[in-house]
Amino acid sequence: MSAKVNRTRATGRAARAVAALSITVAVSAALAPSAQADTDSFYTYSGGAPLSSIEPGTVLKTRTMPYHVAGVAIPVTAVQLVYRTTDAQGRPTTNVTSVLKPPTGVDPRRAVAYQSFYDSMNPADSPSRAIAGDVSFGGAVNASEAQFLAVLLAQGYSVIVADTEGQKANFAAGPEYGKSTLDSIRAATRSHETDLNSGTRVGLFGYSGGAIATNWAAALAPGYAPDVNRNLVGAAEGGVLVNPARNLTYVSGSTSWSGVAVMAIAGVARAYDIDFTDYLSDRGRQLVDGVQGAGIGSVLGRYPGLTWQQMVKPEYADPASVTPFMTAAAKVNLGEAPTPTIPMFIGQGANGVLEGTAGDKPNVGPGDGVMVAGDVRALARQYCASGNSQIQYTQYDGLSHVMTMAPWAPEAFRWLGDRFAGAPAPSNCGSIPPGNSLVTQP
Repeated sequence: MSAKVNRTRATGRAARAVAALSITVAVSAALAPSAQADTDSFYTYSGGAPLSSIEPGTVLKTRTMPYHVAGVAIPVTAVQLVYRTTDAQGRPTTNVTSVLKPPTGVDPRRAVAYQSFYDSMNPADSPSRAIAGDVSFGGAVNASEAQFLAVLLAQGYSVIVADTEGQKANFAAGPEYGKSTLDSIRAATRSHETDLNSGTRVGLFGYSGGAIATNWAAALAPGYAPDVNRNLVGAAEGGVLVNPARNLTYVSGSTSWSGVAVMAIAGVARAYDIDFTDYLSDRGRQLVDGVQGAGIGSVLGRYPGLTWQQMVKPEYADPASVTPFMTAAAKVNLGEAPTPTIPMFIGQGANGVLEGTAGDKPNVGPGDGVMVAGDVRALARQYCASGNSQIQYTQYDGLSHVMTMAPWAPEAFRWLGDRFAGAPAPSNCGSIPPGNSLVTQP
């Protein structure tokens, strides 16, 4: 059979897979009831060796299945791996990643680590459960993201999709996101089942919650995973969380995004074993208790006008007075993390008024509704000033968080494709406008 015929058939298989993805995305929301308790033994490590004796990125379990979108199996193979990684406090733990194989066949020279914006306090909402066929809020989110995965698969990339929040769903704990991502790449390139290898070049891609994992992975890679860093071609991200303490001030009183502050407080408390009970008001305790298993979709628009002051006792009206919170906020502040050494494309919206968040607060300024544009600009400028000149920052002044995905995604795909092609990384380091201070503060 001729090579031309083989390529034609492979292209046809890819087209059918992409069509299946598009169809199932359309029905995902209708097929997404509440997540059920996890009873899948695959997620449990039962090995005899203590995790502390196992190298990060080591594969502990493997299984292969069709990739599911909204519970529907499609003609894409998914290899799921349980691997050893490190949590937010530096303790050894396990996590799960899924490697999706392109229908045209694996090219071992290239892969994309796609970081999901599943944003949930419930482990059952993680991408690996949705990919395995579970139908939940997380499944609906992953179905909505299938349009991005379809583009990457159709272009012949293997796609690595980690449960970036870890198996406890430590929402907003950036350092854990980053380590989970880096160790998932290690696991994917060490597994014989994925057809990838130690020489596979990898691009990072993520928006919103996915950008948390993308940026933290890029920042931590030189020190935590230099073996991975050597093979990273670049990171494309949009809607970036930089200084969470300031984001708390920004979304306070918002009609749509104020509820995410409750999730962030609960997530950081979970990741770092902090008990905020003594600081919270009665309403604050009820809110924090109520989001312990919630996904972001269940808090958006649910608490219009909610402020920090309503969540805490009167004597803690200033977030800076809650020392445990500020200590944890510093740990998850990208402005205090190392500078990545790889090229980066960073996109950020700046018209959050469209999503109910004012942009006139002192020391904060405009954002996209949940992320602060001045913080993202400052981060990009900091990278430029600290030795990484391969930074391209794009601000979408007329768009909000959700709207920015539309123009950002095609630009990010093109930018990442150019990095794999070996084109010089563009830079606008000399023209990025000034931003905010990146010192941890509300």
